[in-house]
Parts: sequence; C-alpha cells; structure tokens
Amino acid sequence: MRSIVRATAFLATFAIASSAAFAELKPGVTAPLFETQASLGGKVFNFDLKKALAEGPVVLYFYPAAFTKGCTIEAHDFADHIDEYHKLGATVIGVSGDDIAKLNDFSVSECRSKFAVASDANHHISTEYDAVITKSENVYSNRTSYVIAQDGTIVYAYASLDPSEHVANTLAALHKLVGR
Repeated sequence: MRSIVRATAFLATFAIASSAAFAELKPGVTAPLFETQASLGGKVFNFDLKKALAEGPVVLYFYPAAFTKGCTIEAHDFADHIDEYHKLGATVIGVSGDDIAKLNDFSVSECRSKFAVASDANHHISTEYDAVITKSENVYSNRTSYVIAQDGTIVYAYASLDPSEHVANTLAALHKLVGR
C-alpha cells in the first residue's frame, strides 16, 4: 500500500511539473522584448530582440545547458540548416542559463560559428517566455522554440525536451510565415 501511495504522489508531482514545463507562450501573443549578452564565433556582443526583428523574423530557441547531449544535437541541427533560415530572412538565436564564457566556447564548437547563443544566467528571459523547468533546486531553460514575426507576434511555439523536431518545425513555420 505504501508503494502505491508513493507512486501516486510521484506521478502527481511529475504531472504538475510537466504541465508547468510545457506552458510556452502561445501564437498570437506579443513576444517580450529583451537585450542580453550573446556570443557568435566566440565573440561577445549585445543581442537586442527589437533590433533583430527590424531585420526580419527571429527564431528564438531555449535550451537547458551548453555541451549536454541534446543541446549539442540541437545546435548542430540549427547550424546545418542556417543557410535555409537566412534565405527566409530569419535570425536564429539560442538562449540558455549558461554564462557568457561557456557560451563563447559553445558558439564556436557546437554552433560552428553560424548563429549566436545568448546568456540568461538569471532566467529572466526564459521566465518571460514560460520556458523554464526546475529539477531539484536547479532552474534550467526548457527546450522551447519560437518563431517571431517581424511585427513582434509569436507565430509558432513548440516545447519538447527531444531536440529532433525543433529545426524542422521552425523552418516549416517560417515557410508558412513568408509564403515560400
């Protein structure tokens, strides 16, 4: 009986945590603007979402931690498809809770110096985008991808810890957005 009670408590806790983890902002919502330190090719710069949107749509993706298996797979996938994003006029920016020093290395080795990654060490940005998960007492960015139209409207949102569909899904959303 005691094991059934524990199992039920565990499943209830997991269900609550999982539902909170996958509560990304929905399409039609205005994307929260932010500025933060980012790295491209190991060089630090200030990323400003408002300025990026002035150039075209933005693919904003959150990931838990640089140099972990899933995040490395996802970074490679974005890097492999960056030319297609550029042909659609889009900027790609990855965001995690890692510090900028770690992201300098990640931007070169795993992002292959093809797109920027930004630091959200205090998780303010990921919190605004409902893209946080908590494991024990640690807070991480949830693997969540957004396509933001040039007017600042979120047109696509997808949350899954599995990195395999984020690139295909955001590219499909961009194709739909730009009509190509």
